[in-house]
Amino acid sequence: MRTLFEEHAGPLYGYVLRLTGDAGRAEDVVQETLLRAWRHPEALADRPIRAWLFTVARNLVVDQHRARRARPAETTDEALAVVAADDELDKAVESWAVAEALAALRPEHREVLMEVYYRGKSVKEASATLGIPPGTVKSRTYYALRALKLALEERGLAP
Repeated sequence: MRTLFEEHAGPLYGYVLRLTGDAGRAEDVVQETLLRAWRHPEALADRPIRAWLFTVARNLVVDQHRARRARPAETTDEALAVVAADDELDKAVESWAVAEALAALRPEHREVLMEVYYRGKSVKEASATLGIPPGTVKSRTYYALRALKLALEERGLAP
């Protein structure tokens, strides 16, 4: 292996570097090529060694190129700058969790909270919309908020 490396690694590296244009990738391909030669010494017995090494290296470069084209492009820093800030993403996740917690409430509690908090109605207006007395709106709001707090705590969103 040492002799194989000393005789062929330099020219092989130059060849792969011309194919890839990337020194790091070229080193990786040369290493993988020599590793395959070490694992399959029988392949080197019947043919010219350098030709086999160059063929294996070329195939590795082609395979890497095809693999990169098959998967989505890697994200760069410029592309990440366009993505919404973490705060906006956190707000979106929290809003989904709150909606999930609201869905877990009893229907009468959810209705009261929707009228009073999300639609901004007064107790009197919510009472008229829901067809229940104002005192019932107040008590349901109180118990609905407690139930919502418990549902949010279960999801790790409330202290």
